[in-house]
Amino acid sequence: MAKSGYLETDALCRSLVKDAENGIFKPVYLLMGEEPYYPEMVCDAVLKHCIPDYDKDFNEIVCYGSDVDADAVITAARRFPMMAERQLVVVKEAQQMNGIEEIAAYCEKPLESTVLVLLLHGGKVDKRKALYKMVQKVGVVVSSEILRDYEMPGWINSYFAGRGLQISPDASALLAESVGMDLARIAVETDKMMKNLPEGTTNITASDIEKNIGISRQYSIFELTKCLSEKNRPKALKIATYISIQPKFAMPAVTGALFLHFNRIVRYASLLVDGGYPDKGRKAKALAGANPYFYAEYDTAVRNYPLRKAMAAVSLICDYDYRGKGGDGGELATQSELMVELITKILNL
Repeated sequence: MAKSGYLETDALCRSLVKDAENGIFKPVYLLMGEEPYYPEMVCDAVLKHCIPDYDKDFNEIVCYGSDVDADAVITAARRFPMMAERQLVVVKEAQQMNGIEEIAAYCEKPLESTVLVLLLHGGKVDKRKALYKMVQKVGVVVSSEILRDYEMPGWINSYFAGRGLQISPDASALLAESVGMDLARIAVETDKMMKNLPEGTTNITASDIEKNIGISRQYSIFELTKCLSEKNRPKALKIATYISIQPKFAMPAVTGALFLHFNRIVRYASLLVDGGYPDKGRKAKALAGANPYFYAEYDTAVRNYPLRKAMAAVSLICDYDYRGKGGDGGELATQSELMVELITKILNL
């Protein structure tokens, strides 16, 4: 999902969930994509609201793609409901189903009394083929892509806003770091956190994230990048050492965050070389994806890492990312040693 893409997907899925709560359903749902959060959100809403509990035994069929083929699904979808307004047919893991494209024939004239849901977990159908095109005409397609690292804080802000909450930029960055790219886990962790916060809380701080989700801001990648920006050598090395000895430490996760940070510094430094201090619009373009709350940090960083040094830092990060994956003799050093060595070299620039 591009930035506008995830906002559009979010709006579409929330609209579909609201429709389901109000008893409004599409004849066919094609729910797909590498990021399962939105497809599963819509599927769960349809399952919850489409058929009353007392009627599910007769008019709700839930199967898995590995257990059925297209003919079986079409036969089920063409069956009339038993003494009810509608029936529901849900195929989970539909990417494993043989002949899924054949369901396009059913979609040419879907039964008004059937709601058919095709849920693909981590898979897609070909947008050039008939099934995708037919579902677009008669039903709805949800295509959910994995967000990029830099998009996560923005998605978190949007998610919290949708729940009537405000989250501070540093809290958003900390949550993104602690949970990673798992949107469903963010939802779960947020639910847990809200149960522990005082009733009526609407503003979420970094302290709330620390206390309720179990990550220390003091020893986070978020804090490490800040220390590197300031060239705070003792603190940066202390954080790097702490992070690198954790059981779940993975060098690529750190180099990814560092690359994003220093790539922004490179773009910002390039503006300064081209034409002095940039205006607000050019600065925002150079720091695309960064919350304006962090602009002051980048002002400091670009003084400590002018263009040549910032580019050298990016080169180092790419080199250590490769070594962290076992390349160029990287297997001869521990992940912890590589991490501390990388941070030391960046600080020495």
